[in-house]
Amino acid sequence: MKKMAYVAVVDDDESVRESLPDLLREFGYEARGFSSAEEFLEADKVRQAECLVLDIAMPGMSGFDLQRELNRRERKVPTVFITAHGDEAIRLRVRRHGAVDCLLKPFSDTALFEAMKAALKQG
Repeated sequence: MKKMAYVAVVDDDESVRESLPDLLREFGYEARGFSSAEEFLEADKVRQAECLVLDIAMPGMSGFDLQRELNRRERKVPTVFITAHGDEAIRLRVRRHGAVDCLLKPFSDTALFEAMKAALKQG
């Protein structure tokens, strides 16, 4: 039996944090939501995450800050950023810093599925 990839969703928006893991499970991944970057860093499964779906703008540590912290810890995790406050310039910026993709909310299930396939192929 093939092991399901573990995907962590980090977003301060409760509706996103609850719905995205459900959708990712439908895609065949194991998924868990975290309300903040700090909560994710404190979690037991932080080392097991094979991909991150990460909101850019969050209170406290931002998505960019979390990506930098993981890089500092030498923990490279393929990342798909999501944001409601972005444009093409943000998308290009996050890709230059190593993100697989940046999806602008609201995004389609298909866009997320394609980004996940690309991220897990990279990882």
